[in-house]
Amino acid sequence: MQDALDWHQRRLWLIAGTGEGPVLAAALLERGWGLSVSVVSSSARRAYPAHLRLQLEVGALASEAAMAARLQQARDKGSAFVWVVDASHPFASRVTADLATVCRRLGQPLLRLRRPLLQTPASLDRTLLADLDALGRLDLRGQRLLFAIGARQLPRAVALAAGALPFARLLPSPESLRRGGAAGLPAGHLACHRPGEPTGLGELALERALLRQWAITAVVCRQSGGHTEEGWQTLCASLGLRLLLLARPTEPEGVCGLDLPALIDQLGVPALSPDGWRPAPAGTPGSGAPTG
Repeated sequence: MQDALDWHQRRLWLIAGTGEGPVLAAALLERGWGLSVSVVSSSARRAYPAHLRLQLEVGALASEAAMAARLQQARDKGSAFVWVVDASHPFASRVTADLATVCRRLGQPLLRLRRPLLQTPASLDRTLLADLDALGRLDLRGQRLLFAIGARQLPRAVALAAGALPFARLLPSPESLRRGGAAGLPAGHLACHRPGEPTGLGELALERALLRQWAITAVVCRQSGGHTEEGWQTLCASLGLRLLLLARPTEPEGVCGLDLPALIDQLGVPALSPDGWRPAPAGTPGSGAPTG
């Protein structure tokens, strides 16, 4: 009963997706933390377990003002967040930058989940692109190019890849299809599929089939460090295709980025004091202060 009453005193605000987010949430719940988890879409919330100490909030974090208002709302209710944990996608650079600015201004402790970079298979023909503009400096004439970079940058990316015949793998949403059309891609050059969703055909079977059906010669994807990038690396290496990898944005200055085990260790467990649950003293795991 004490746990049910007092978890608001030991809360974290987790901004995440469906990659490491559910794993991280489960580990933190097991350690006794209460969580408010912000996800972008209703479909993402299904990846998280139902739990007494977990509250899900659906919707994009539109601005610094919205982030600051959410933090202030928690403080006004007497349940300020001990930590803010940014586990958003490595390419969600605006969210990460805005969150860092707001937390620094409000004196709110912040940690950033940093995905390790993947090792490149020796057999992979890989070109690392510093930014999207670098795509326009490559000679892609005659290439059959599959874009797997999401829909937001697709129109610009297709325009930059002059001379290539473009195709795209997109998330299944009306907005993605609209942007695919805006990029000038016909319906037969678009595939809507959410990475990781079971197909009954085996892992990467759908992606492999697309590459073969469209006779793709090169794939453009992002250096996310996650399962999706790993899959494209595996397919390109095995099929002898070129991988054009969009480099990961740099993290904002002053943001503490940790891999998953180190992040969980840094957060530690909330400590119990005579007047209820509170963060552990400074210098101990979960205190909000570095432990070295």
